[in-house]
Formats: sequence, C-alpha cells, structure tokens
Amino acid sequence: MRLSRALLDSANNATALACKFDRPADTILAEFFRQNRQLGSHDRHFISDTVFSILRHKRLLEAIVPQPDLRRLVLASLLKFQGLPLNAVEAVGAPSDQAWLREVERVSTSNLPPAVRLSLPDWLWQNLQSDFGEDKALRLSEALLAPAPLDLRVNTLIANRKGVIEELTRGGITARPTAYSPIGVRLEGKPSLNQNPLYLSGAIEIQDEGSQLLGLLVAPARRQMVVDFCAGTGGKTLLLGAMMRDQGRLYAFDVSAKRLEALKQRVKRAQLANVHPQLIGSEHDPRIARLAGKVDRVLVDAPCSGLGTLRRSPDLKWRQSPASVSDWVKAQVRVLQASSQLVKPGGRLVYATCSLLAAENEEIVEAFLESQNGRFCLLNSQSVLEAQRIQLDTGHYFRVLPDEHGCDGFFAAVLERTEVA
Repeated sequence: MRLSRALLDSANNATALACKFDRPADTILAEFFRQNRQLGSHDRHFISDTVFSILRHKRLLEAIVPQPDLRRLVLASLLKFQGLPLNAVEAVGAPSDQAWLREVERVSTSNLPPAVRLSLPDWLWQNLQSDFGEDKALRLSEALLAPAPLDLRVNTLIANRKGVIEELTRGGITARPTAYSPIGVRLEGKPSLNQNPLYLSGAIEIQDEGSQLLGLLVAPARRQMVVDFCAGTGGKTLLLGAMMRDQGRLYAFDVSAKRLEALKQRVKRAQLANVHPQLIGSEHDPRIARLAGKVDRVLVDAPCSGLGTLRRSPDLKWRQSPASVSDWVKAQVRVLQASSQLVKPGGRLVYATCSLLAAENEEIVEAFLESQNGRFCLLNSQSVLEAQRIQLDTGHYFRVLPDEHGCDGFFAAVLERTEVA
C-alpha cells in the first residue's frame, strides 16, 4: 500500500476522535468508517492499525517525540512501531519533520522509567507491581503491548474442531488448535469471517481462548437450570448452551436491551433453543428473585475495568482510573451478592472478570466468602478443569495471562454452595 497524505490525514482524524477517550475505540472507528465509505479495505486496515498503535504506545511516543502533537505522534508511530521506513514517513511529512524524525529513529528507550517505556499510567503500573511483583509486572506489561490473536470457538452442536480447521485451511486460512481449550481454534492473521460459511452457519464464534475456559469452569450439564448473570452479547451464553446440548433452561440476564438483541441474533445463528434472554432493571429485579435457591449453575462475568484485554482495547488504560476501579468494585460486590442467592444447595457459582487487579478479583471473592459464614466454599479451579481433561496449572483461583498463556487476562473463582437446607 502506498501511503498518501490524504490517507495520513484520515488516520490523524480517526486518532483525534479515539484520543478523546469518551467511548470505546472500536466503536469510534466503526462510526468513522461508516462516515467515510470511500475508504477501501486496505485504507481501513491502515487507519485501524495506526489508531491502535498510538493507543498502545501513547505515553512512550509523547516522551520521545519533541514537541509532541497528534500529527507528530502519528508519524512517529509509523516509524517506530508500524514498520514504515524513514524515507516513506518523510515523504508524507513536512520538510520540517525530517530532523526530529531522524532523532526519533535513533532514540533509545531503555533508560526511561518502566511506566513510560511500557506506556502505562502510573497508577496502573503501581498496581501491577503490587499485585504481581516487578519482574512479573514487566513481562505482563510487555505482553499487553502486542496485538491479540484471533481465536474461534467451535459450536460443538453442529461441528467439531478437526473439521473446522480442515475447512478453514481449504479456504486459505491458517488455523491450529488452541493450547488449552478443547473447542478453540487460533488463526494466523486477522482474516475477515463475516461472510465465511462456517460463521454464517453458526459453526464458529469469535471468542478468546481464556473466555472459553471460563465457560468450561461452569461445566453445566444437560437438563440443568443455568444462569448467565451478566450475559452481555452472549459469547459465554452460547458456549454454556452448547455444553448443555441445547437441553435444560439457560437464562441470560442483562440490563441492556441492545446487548440482548444482539444476543438473540447470535442464539438464532448458533441454532440454540434453550437460551432465554431476560432484560432486568438491576441485580434486584423480581425476575431474578423468582429463581432464588433453584439454579444449578450461575456464571457471573462481572462488570469490571477490562484491563486484562488491553491487547484488544488499549484505550481502556487511558479511560480507566483509580476512581473508576473503585466504582467497579462496588458493582462487583453487589452483583456477586445478588447472584449468590440463586444457587441451590450443591450448586456452583463462578465469579469471573477480565481484570488483572486483585482488588477486582481475589479481594472480592475473599470478602464474599468471609461474609457467607461457610455457606459457600472455594473449589480448586485446576481440579475442575482436569475433570474435563484440560491441563492448566492455575491453583485454586483460575487465572490466565497473555505472557504465560497467550490469551487475554482472565480471573475466576469457582464457588460451591454448601448449605443443605
């Protein structure tokens, strides 16, 4: 692709919108492309790469670019992180850009403070150090700067992994089994799948391997009553429905009608009949109260900061703050308490987040268990997975991380209700 000043201007405009940090970056880009339909697929790909590169490396770029402004950050990103040679970047820049671009090309970043070098806000770097230790925090933060791979989940109601990989390969897409999930497929690159026959038939869904493993921790059985308490658009709901072999009753609760409408379309494509989307007003909705003490399995994919998904959503590190994390913690406490009322004696509750922070994870679960006076106990997540022939050394709490496991950062606790009356 030949880089033009017009395309560079489009990248500048899209980056300016994303750097307002008032909405998710992928939402902003989708709207930008709808408003600029003249852009071809290669142009859109370049603009997306540029926007996300700047979101990933924003703090470092601001530290190494003299008199940084948005246009200069874009040029420096092309040179430093997107693989364009100096002469190509100079060709679309102004004559006055040549000196500082050459300086940026030569600059060493090794002596910069870790939070700057890793493009993290200070508060987040401090939390990662506190929770993981400095060496682990460094490895984790470096992994979070890389783009995420594209993972698929096979809908086992209508397909199997071997057949899916063979069909993808015939279509020119390089695919291999995921390392841990027995129903996952990892693709090479980011091929478009919207019109792929496997996608249209419901045989595959886009879902990170770590997210698949959360559903496997729930381990629902046929004919059980199951609740996905914060279903969203239903990625994990669809997995649970397939694991139930489309039998039993699976309630998908959410407070957003828009998200549930998207879920209904996905349920139809997945050929599931046991999913029952339910719009609720809050965690105290009467629809929830009617199920108290009756549910075999409850998944609480709790609202959270999302910091485990920074490879996909690097804007989150600039949109979150200590204050927002504190708000998420309050919501998590409420949701976990409310959802626990649904679980029948002997039933299972899985509390999960895509956060990296102990404040949203272990600390929430430990406070909950202390408040229950023995009504719930913590199961060993490693043993739960081993029962499904999945070998993953997680210990009692489930945690996967991009630097160790190659998937997004997820946390889960598997809780069992012990009360018999």
